[in-house]
Amino acid sequence: MNLSTRIAVIGIGNDFRHDDGVGWAVVARLAERAAERPLPGATTLLACDGDPARLITLWEDVGLAIVVDAAHAHPGHPGRLHRLELDGGQLTQTDSATSSHGLGLGDAVELARELDRLPGQLVVYAVEGANSTLGTGLSAPVAAVVEPLTERIAEEIALHVGSVRSR
Repeated sequence: MNLSTRIAVIGIGNDFRHDDGVGWAVVARLAERAAERPLPGATTLLACDGDPARLITLWEDVGLAIVVDAAHAHPGHPGRLHRLELDGGQLTQTDSATSSHGLGLGDAVELARELDRLPGQLVVYAVEGANSTLGTGLSAPVAAVVEPLTERIAEEIALHVGSVRSR
């Protein structure tokens, strides 16, 4: 299989810390959606706790890695979505949103760059959360983002597959 056609969608989070589970919720919704509208055969849906070594392993040798994570921003707007893309080995972002994990995505990108183990393309969707205390269930503003983000990711996958086929 051509590596450029392999796609990984990785939800980062913790289902037991309310909005921190948004990444896992999006991956679960993509899996439900795929039962009716299958994703390309080279697409894998994965959940991760955000550990840098695990992230690198999950996105290694893929053409497109899409990561979904909860984020904190100051000032915060729960449910606001940020899209970041890897550019020259650095995640480009134009705002103050950061991962809800102390270590994780930024560290994984830096380490993967040093080890030459970055995916061909890396896109991060960060969703600003309202509540990361212990407990289950997403807050209303974060839950409202899950379905539109699921559709947006499915469209991004289709665009990637289309661009690979046209090469």
